[in-house]
Amino acid sequence: MEGKNIKRGVILMNLGSPDSTATKDVRKYLAEFLMDGKVIDIPYLVRLLLVRGIIVPFRAPKSAEAYRTIWWKEGSPLIQLTKQLQTAVQHTMDEPVEIAMRYGNPTPKYAYDKLLKENPSIEEVVLMPLYPHFAMSSYETAVDYMKEVHAKQGYKFSLTTIKPYYNNPDYIHAFAEHIRPFLAKDYDHILFSYHGIPERHLQKSDPTQQHCLKINDCCNVDSVAHETCYRHQCLTTTRLTAEALQLPKEKYSYSFQSRLGRDPWLKPYTDFRLKDMPKEGIKKLLIICPAFVSDCLETLEEIAIRGKEDFMEAGGESYEMIPCLNTDPLWVSAVSKWVKEVI
Repeated sequence: MEGKNIKRGVILMNLGSPDSTATKDVRKYLAEFLMDGKVIDIPYLVRLLLVRGIIVPFRAPKSAEAYRTIWWKEGSPLIQLTKQLQTAVQHTMDEPVEIAMRYGNPTPKYAYDKLLKENPSIEEVVLMPLYPHFAMSSYETAVDYMKEVHAKQGYKFSLTTIKPYYNNPDYIHAFAEHIRPFLAKDYDHILFSYHGIPERHLQKSDPTQQHCLKINDCCNVDSVAHETCYRHQCLTTTRLTAEALQLPKEKYSYSFQSRLGRDPWLKPYTDFRLKDMPKEGIKKLLIICPAFVSDCLETLEEIAIRGKEDFMEAGGESYEMIPCLNTDPLWVSAVSKWVKEVI
């Protein structure tokens, strides 16, 4: 078939991590992350003053301590889990598979160059962003950065990107089956906790500029805006997963975590919900973070440790975080299938 003889490579792209738990490395990582104009979308000079003058100096030592509580002897959990996914996917195909991070190491250039070293005559790279949902501060900035490096370095091979897969049947099946064993336990409720974003990001990503947060029940009213609407996509993942698991509506809900600053972010807030749920009679909680496919600081420390403390101190009786997909066999199969469909 046409195109089948093209020489290709694959890059799995994740968020990133500091090189170590040393404060200097965390400071460097946070500066790169928060100086991204798609993460903190304010004028450059104001962002520079805010990030380098206020946020990073105060946050780096605390973040370094948080990283120490979840760090593996091999290094960053997110990096190691992404490498494990790389190995698992590589076992399913002949094309070379590399990984890249949006922030920190390994960089896009490093990943591109490794593919070229494996196969100097490579003609196409298939990029698999490890973000199920579209957001300007995650999927969009990752893809744009890969394109920017690709153009700047003048690579001759083409770049093909896999789209967000928040509603892809293979993803929903893998995600639901990953959760299913935990439902055999005694639980009152399962909370789908997504990474939060500022509300203004929804409106900036809305191609119509007339839909997101501007009409009633906007996430459930059909619109082209849904192709780039993070909230709609998160709600869709929740609904489809709940349907696959046949969860009664009163047994699950969604929330948003990891907010930064005082501007309005997507609600409800996870930390607020964890403190309120025991008062509502939800004493035994399962929680999972669908916006992440690899466990990281936001899941292992923010949710598994601090989230549990909040819930139990508020009167909860049991609390369990369901791990991310990581290297779940059905997830590995899904990733491999999508890449092969492009190849």
